Amino acid sequence: MKILIVDDSADMRRCIKEFLPASDEKFECSNGYEAVRAFVTHHPDWVLMDIEMQPLDGFSTAKQIRELDPSARIIFVTSHSRPRFRELAAELKADGFVIKDNLDQINQIVRERSSL
Repeated sequence: MKILIVDDSADMRRCIKEFLPASDEKFECSNGYEAVRAFVTHHPDWVLMDIEMQPLDGFSTAKQIRELDPSARIIFVTSHSRPRFRELAAELKADGFVIKDNLDQINQIVRERSSL
């Protein structure tokens, strides 16, 4: 499985990778612009997307990826549980919304949604 990890923190990208199976092929990006280019290049099965990034935030990045591939599987991974963030994620038809304190939920969502 190919996973694209998008977060402006190298430490958080490393932490997320630790929760993923070793057999997964992982690509990392530190901002939204890199993520869109990497999505086109690598065609990942899943995108794990931070929300608060500069210069292009996670929601804007997800929208651009959805325009490229409406079936893209995106899980927002954030440290903020704001109701408005959850609403925006739902509007973008995100496959998941994971708080960074609960990274173990990523594999659960991937397993459940991959079997659909």
